[in-house]
Amino acid sequence: MSIRNLDALFHPKSIALIGASTKPKSIGAVLAENLLTGGFKGPIMPVNPKAQAINGVLAYKDVASLPITPDMACIATPPATIPGIIDQLGARGTRGAVVITAGLRDMLAPDGQTLEYHMLANAKKHGLRIAGPNCIGIISTPAGVNASFAEAKPKKGRVAFVAQSGALVATMLDWALNKGVGFSHLVSMGDQADSDFGDMLDYMAQDPDTDAVVLYVEAAGHKHGFSPRKFISAARSIARIKPVIAIKAGRSAAAAKAASSHTGALAGADGVYDAVFNRCGILRARDLDEIFDAIETLSKPGRVTGDRLLIVTNGGGAGVMAVDKLSDLGGNLIDISEETIKKIDVVCPPTWSRGNPVDIIGDAPGKRFYDTMKICNEVPDADGTVVLYCPTAVASSLEGAEAVVEAVKGTTRPIFTNWLGSSEETQKARDAFRAANIPTYETPEKAIRAFMHLAHFSRIQNLLMEVPPSKGENVVPDEKKAKSIIDKAMGEKQLWLDAVSLSDLFACYQIPIARSKAAKTPADVAAISADWKAPIVIKIMSPEITHKSDVGGVKLNLETPEEAKAAAEQMLVTVGKNCPKAKLDGFLVQEMIKRPRAYELICGVAVDNTFGPYLLFGQGGVSVEVVADSSLALAPINTTLAMDMITHTRIYKQLKGFRDRPPAAINDVADVLVRVSKLICDFPEIKELDINPLLCDEKGVIAVDARIKLGVAGEGARDARLAIKPYPKELEAHEAVSGAGEFFVRPVRPEDYKVFTEFFAKLAAEDVRLRFFSPLRTLPTSLLSRLTHIDYDRDMAFVMFNDKNELVGVGNFSSDPNKEKGEYAVLVRSDLKGHGLGTALMKRIVEYAKAYGVKEIHGDVLTENSMMLALCKDLGFTVTAIPGSPEMVVTSLKL
Repeated sequence: MSIRNLDALFHPKSIALIGASTKPKSIGAVLAENLLTGGFKGPIMPVNPKAQAINGVLAYKDVASLPITPDMACIATPPATIPGIIDQLGARGTRGAVVITAGLRDMLAPDGQTLEYHMLANAKKHGLRIAGPNCIGIISTPAGVNASFAEAKPKKGRVAFVAQSGALVATMLDWALNKGVGFSHLVSMGDQADSDFGDMLDYMAQDPDTDAVVLYVEAAGHKHGFSPRKFISAARSIARIKPVIAIKAGRSAAAAKAASSHTGALAGADGVYDAVFNRCGILRARDLDEIFDAIETLSKPGRVTGDRLLIVTNGGGAGVMAVDKLSDLGGNLIDISEETIKKIDVVCPPTWSRGNPVDIIGDAPGKRFYDTMKICNEVPDADGTVVLYCPTAVASSLEGAEAVVEAVKGTTRPIFTNWLGSSEETQKARDAFRAANIPTYETPEKAIRAFMHLAHFSRIQNLLMEVPPSKGENVVPDEKKAKSIIDKAMGEKQLWLDAVSLSDLFACYQIPIARSKAAKTPADVAAISADWKAPIVIKIMSPEITHKSDVGGVKLNLETPEEAKAAAEQMLVTVGKNCPKAKLDGFLVQEMIKRPRAYELICGVAVDNTFGPYLLFGQGGVSVEVVADSSLALAPINTTLAMDMITHTRIYKQLKGFRDRPPAAINDVADVLVRVSKLICDFPEIKELDINPLLCDEKGVIAVDARIKLGVAGEGARDARLAIKPYPKELEAHEAVSGAGEFFVRPVRPEDYKVFTEFFAKLAAEDVRLRFFSPLRTLPTSLLSRLTHIDYDRDMAFVMFNDKNELVGVGNFSSDPNKEKGEYAVLVRSDLKGHGLGTALMKRIVEYAKAYGVKEIHGDVLTENSMMLALCKDLGFTVTAIPGSPEMVVTSLKL
């Protein structure tokens, strides 16, 4: 749905507890205790038909008896009563309900529909939002709301925890109390009948009390209209401003599912979740222990900007363990300068390590920690510092901790600590760190992992906002020819696209592949060999044989027509014995690609049932499943995302070149990935695709063997199956502007950064100030990225080009998650103002907003911007003054 009325769950003005009880240890009694002692300042109204009071608070017989309309209700009554109670509450104006009761999804009403169906129908007609059912409840510490039956009472904090498991919420609360960690909100999602993860992420993104979010995910959707695109859009939106970390349960069960392509076999369902989280900017934890540590990290101030680390320790062994973990996680130790070494020489014994890790020796007193840390705080290039302490009989662990706390006061660099041991003094040392808001961990490895969590968050934030290079994006495929190839194959009911058609299809998308031709008989094979005058490969053609080399269906490096004919004749005999029931359609003849030092890579596509098509890249060849070196990404991708896929494989280090091997054409590999992404997005009939091997060396790339599995697309499947909305090509149009000529208008693309820079350079300083309310001289990279790298499912920006392909105008539109309001902004090149370009862009925005379902668009305009105000009035906008801001007005249009 949206975040509409979700504030009633987290910041209600009044609460009704329906199902309150005086029976000890009952859910109704625990709910009453938690609500009444949680610190909520508004009215709490227990509802119980038999009790006069609950915990000394006057109780009411039913919803109709309540003296005021509750803003939120917490409900724990039998399943059959829930739909009726929701209807009564909605009719009175209640905006939110936490439904604790379980079983609504499985129990049927007299009409055969589930109780959950009726509950949702009644909620929807009144606009009432529901958390649950079948949940432990919701806790909001800023509002003092504890609408849960959890035993522990949380501390206030700035991390939100959202989980499908109520037991995990209770476990997290218990752990947090022992660690002194607090939360802003804790949400037990339950069955997610109404509000789901996407809604909660959208709410937390705007919540001023939340700095970070932790998710516990068992399944990213539910049967009541879950949209993977909505989840991903919400996650991408919040991840740009706040870190999100998730643990996904059930990692191994689905991964064992058989697949007919290498790609499907290598990825598995859990690999797809990795790709989803990476694309969203969500950090992934592998177990509860890591989640607990992540909350310890996220609940403290400070963020890192890279993966370069400085380690300070009084124990060499602990330092080595930390370095090993840092290496495992892909972090980097910084080198400390001779100048820094000389400074530390003054405060440490001659036996200190004289490098990073900075080992200040086991007998280090507090003063040595203090002096060393003061020096290390000034070391340039470090993104964070990890401080380790090993207990010794000659030094005080508490004294060392207090020295570190004092030494790092005022530093902006994130500090992570590990004080080993379990003594009372060690515990006091940890308490000292927590009191100073410095994260502390039980082992060196956990401290390193915490640093790398934040380093990874920094990387994926940059990836979400990075401007991609344009080379691979400019390929214009021959979609018309490609469609005819696909349609013909579907008409012939091909399950696997025949090799010659596949080669032609790849040519439409400029995906390089070895020259191919079909041959019916060994004599035809010989004729092709003679015509090409080059070494050839022959492969058996059969829709029933998947891995041809396993049954003798591949012969390589055939130099002469005679050799080729003999090999084809022998192949018929061998394959016939190995696959006696297989239908043989002849031979595929391919040019033999001789690149003896080329790397064998794999590029593939498969379709996940929930998140749609995804791409796989990695090391290829016949042992691809054994090597299992691959990375995944959801389609569609651009060049930046393709390069990220490549760099996250082990073979990437080889592709960069080593010893006498020159660097491979990595950019060409990225181009192939982008073009395959375009192909899979354009044709939902493609269910699986494998290019294996994709040969790559310094000369370039070429596909040697490829397979495409086809299937029925389904109605509206082209875009609907994609979890990330692709570039909306259907919005491209030519716009005739009276007196100014014809212009090409289309949605913005990430690679438009260059023309944006050129466009900005041609703007008058006054026009820049009127648009951005600031006298910008250049476009900051972060702003440039936000303007060109948008989520098409939420935002839109139209760019207008003249006949010289120069950017002459931009119209931006951004909607809130509720689609209640959208904000517009228009900017036209200064020398073209007053010619109708701005009007054309505004009309395009209004037209798009209507189609998108937004109820109103608005924009802030400076009162001195007379041209923009006149344009708005001409289009029927209302102009409203802003109290206290005489220089600014709001323009708005009801749609």
